[in-house]
Amino acid sequence: MLRPIRTLAAAAAALALVSACNSASNQAAPGKPGAAGDSRGVTADSIKVGGIVSMTSASGYSKKDTDLGAKARYLRANAEGGIHGRKIDYLGAEDDGQDPAKNLAAARKLVQQDKVFAVSPMSSVTFSGADFLEQEKVPTFGWGTLPSFCGPKYIYGFNGCLVPTPGGTLNQTWPEGIGKVLGGAQGKSVAIIANDSDAGKFGIRTFQQGFASAGFTVSYAKASVPGTAVPSDWSAYVKDILESNGGKAPDAVVSVMQTPNNIGLFTALKRSGYKGLLSDPTDYDPGLLAKDATKQALDGVHVLLQFEPFESDNPKMAQFKADIKAAAGGQDVPLNMHMMTGYMSADLFVSIAQKAGKDLTVESFQAAAQSFSDTATLVGDRSEPKGQKDSFGCGALVQLKDGAYGVSVPFKCYEPIPFK
Repeated sequence: MLRPIRTLAAAAAALALVSACNSASNQAAPGKPGAAGDSRGVTADSIKVGGIVSMTSASGYSKKDTDLGAKARYLRANAEGGIHGRKIDYLGAEDDGQDPAKNLAAARKLVQQDKVFAVSPMSSVTFSGADFLEQEKVPTFGWGTLPSFCGPKYIYGFNGCLVPTPGGTLNQTWPEGIGKVLGGAQGKSVAIIANDSDAGKFGIRTFQQGFASAGFTVSYAKASVPGTAVPSDWSAYVKDILESNGGKAPDAVVSVMQTPNNIGLFTALKRSGYKGLLSDPTDYDPGLLAKDATKQALDGVHVLLQFEPFESDNPKMAQFKADIKAAAGGQDVPLNMHMMTGYMSADLFVSIAQKAGKDLTVESFQAAAQSFSDTATLVGDRSEPKGQKDSFGCGALVQLKDGAYGVSVPFKCYEPIPFK
C-alpha cells in the first residue's frame, strides 16, 4: 500500500514513497475536508485511490501484476510532485477472485469503508460492481473489455470502449492484423471460440462482425467452453473447428479466452496436425516461458495487443520500463500485459485529474474528462468522452517464436467500424 508522506527534500520524498507504506503523517481525521471541500477521498494533500483486480481465480489465472503497473504510475506521479500538490494515496487492489459477488463487495468496501475518490485499476472478467460505482459517482478506470465500460458517465476504458452497444464502433486491430499476417483476408476463413459466459458471448458477437467486415469468412463462432473450469478433453471442440470450413480446417483459429484454456486448446489443435494461424488476446507474458510445456503450447501464437509492444523503441516505453523497475524495488521483473493494464488505467486517471485543476471534485474531474484529449500515448491518441463509446482503435500483434516474442504486425491505429 502506497501512502503519501511529507518531507522537506523532494529526493527524500521519492525514496520514502517507494519504501514506506504507513506514514504517520497520513492519519488525518476521517472526513476532514481538504482544499477541494467535501469531495470524498480528497484532502489538502492527498487523493485516495484503490483498485479491483483478479489476483486469484479458480483456474489459477491471475492478473495480480495489474496492481504493480498502477503502483508504478502513481509512484512516478508522486515523485514528480503529485497532482497539483496532492500525493496519490494508492491503497492497492482488492482481489475479486473473478467472482461477481466479490467484485461488488470490493467496490462497496473501497467506497463506503475506504472512501476512495476513484477506482483505478479495475481489471477482471466480471464487473458486477459497475452499477454501484456509477451510482456513487466514482471515477473508475480499467481495460474496456466489458460492456460496463461502454456508456456509463463515470467509467472509463484506458483504450476506450471495446465492446460497444449498437451505435458504437468496433476496434479492427485484430482482424486487420491477422489479415496482414495471412497476406490478405479475402478467401480466408477464421474460427472464433470463447467461454460460455456473458463476456464470451459478447466477444463472439463483436469479433464475428469485425472479422467478417475485414473480409474473412467466419466458419465457426461459438461461446461453448465452460467458464468455470478448464476442460480436460478438447477433442470435441477441435473436431468441430477442424471441420467448420466446409469440412476443412479454417485458415486461422482465434481464441477469446484466458491462458489456461488457450494452452489446452492450442496443444490439442497442434496434436491434431493443425498448421493454420493461432491467435489470442491474452498470452503476452514472458513469465509463461518459464515452463517448457507452456512455451511449446504457445509457440507460434500471434497475440493481440492494444498498446505499444514492449519491444518498441518508443521513449514512452522506456519510461514505462523504468517505472516498473522502480515499483519493483529496483529489480528487473518480466513485463506482461497486466502491468500495462494497470499502468495505463492509472495514467488516464492521472492525466484527467491534472486537467481538472487544483479544486479537485468529482464534478471538476468529470468536466475535465468531457474535453480531454492527448496524443501519441502507449495506446495511441486518447479522447473523452469518445472513449466511453468507441475504442481508440490502435494495436499490434506479437508472435511467440522459439522462446521469444517478436512483433509480427507493428503498432498502428485502424479506422473503427460501426457496431450493428
